[in-house]
Amino acid sequence: MFNGNILRDAIISAANNIANQKNAVDDLNVFPVPDGDTGTNMSMSIGNAARELARIEGKTVGEVAKVAASALLRGARGNSGVITSLLFRGFSKGFAGADEITPENLTAAFKAGVEAAYKAVMKPTEGTILTVARVASEFAEAAANDGKDALEVFEAAMDGAKDALAKTPDMLPVLKKAGVVDAGGQGFVVILEGMYSVFKYGKMIESSDMPVTEEKTESSSRNAAGELEDFDINFPYCTEFIVNRAEDCQKDPSELRSYLESIGDCVVVVDDEEIIKVHVHTDHPGNAIEKALTFGALVKLKIENMCDQHERAKHDSETRQKAPAENAERTEKIKSVAPEKPVGFVSVAAGEGLKSLFTDLGADVVVSGGQTMNPSTDDILRAIESTPAETVFVFPNNKNIIMAAEQAVPLASRNVIVIHTRTIPQGVTAMLNYDPEASDNDNAINMGNAIANVSTGQITFAARDSEFDGKKINRGDLLALDNGKIVFTETDLEACLLKLTKQLVKSGSEFMTVFYGEDVTEEQAEAFGAVLTEKFGSKVEITMVNGGQPVYYFIISVE
Repeated sequence: MFNGNILRDAIISAANNIANQKNAVDDLNVFPVPDGDTGTNMSMSIGNAARELARIEGKTVGEVAKVAASALLRGARGNSGVITSLLFRGFSKGFAGADEITPENLTAAFKAGVEAAYKAVMKPTEGTILTVARVASEFAEAAANDGKDALEVFEAAMDGAKDALAKTPDMLPVLKKAGVVDAGGQGFVVILEGMYSVFKYGKMIESSDMPVTEEKTESSSRNAAGELEDFDINFPYCTEFIVNRAEDCQKDPSELRSYLESIGDCVVVVDDEEIIKVHVHTDHPGNAIEKALTFGALVKLKIENMCDQHERAKHDSETRQKAPAENAERTEKIKSVAPEKPVGFVSVAAGEGLKSLFTDLGADVVVSGGQTMNPSTDDILRAIESTPAETVFVFPNNKNIIMAAEQAVPLASRNVIVIHTRTIPQGVTAMLNYDPEASDNDNAINMGNAIANVSTGQITFAARDSEFDGKKINRGDLLALDNGKIVFTETDLEACLLKLTKQLVKSGSEFMTVFYGEDVTEEQAEAFGAVLTEKFGSKVEITMVNGGQPVYYFIISVE
């Protein structure tokens, strides 16, 4: 049996272990693009939990797990960090009310974490951290069923994780071609190894002299499990409500989720001890309501016919609900300003020029972050709470920040709507398409439609030698990205810019905006602007903007 102090030390040991090995995990990334870091994000996320745990003593296993889960949620950075936080949220659920770790609650902890992580990803991809965690949970359950003790169950989980990690290249061809295992999966194994050192030997792994900071790095991240892809809606009625669970109801919310999946799609069911939040797209909202009523009374019911709006909504009901009472303690340390207006805006950007641009467009707060610098859920939450508005639109402007932004929604004291902007150009377009006369829901739909018409080009450098998609890439080569995909490499910046813009400009294109970064001088920008005008001025209107962004020489928007 392990008590709360042992679990506390195990999690701190895990944080130290991933901090010590974060660069090695980062180096497993498939993309040579310097854009986000799996190991660094996981380290910074669990490091936030370690700092909170270092302050407590003599708590139960349930109390330690709750503190760790809350701190991890608030400190989650990047998709890998968010998924890590969800896995530890499972520990909090599995250990709830427990004084010590047992084979049974340890198995329940792994299982709850895996379920939460899979639910958070719209299109789970096998061969990622999700697979590694799932197999670990399966091995743990098998060991518990065989009568093993808590240490043996944890050992089995770690063995399962390592076994699954070794097989990830066979599940994802991109990993096999690069000759690496999944970075997120490796990070999870490193975390388990840090915990095991305490459970098995009573020895906490010490942190090296390399602190985990928000420094600029040269690594890149490719974690398919964390990428939220667009999805199609095949059912016209967007149905949302909250179920106040009946005291005598012992039914499992997974039963409700299974039923909703049988009558619709885009199902989200989030539950705790008192409520169940539901979102579903269906042909028969009445059937969904009838089933939900068997779990308790319904409140905040909303049904919208998306066919009448000619488009589908792209986000779930959590962006429409006030934070539940269980989250009140999580926002106590964050100062909230009183709403003074109906709507406000929070944007994420790096570079003084881009920050000023979003401020000029109406952003109340611009969170520093983007490429290589993923802000935490807590960073985004603080920005939301400092925005004096009843409803706050959030623009992540990076696919690796979307999940962290979504995590802030249920923690906020006000209504929050996250627009899934994956690039700076999409964020700019979304804000330009805000209509103060339209409803929040209509604005969300209109912004989503607008960003779908934005093509984004980026020019950066290769952080390492690699081969990707049949292309040999040398460290230092210029990389051209078309909507996130590496399309070619170059050694000359002007040639790279011309070739990429030619690929981005289509027959219906009307506007081109080129944001030049901190490594491009004003003189270079003027010269490049003249060349672009000569080549494409008759087709599109060209604007050069000093974005001042790091890492990316150019970010190109074509509409």
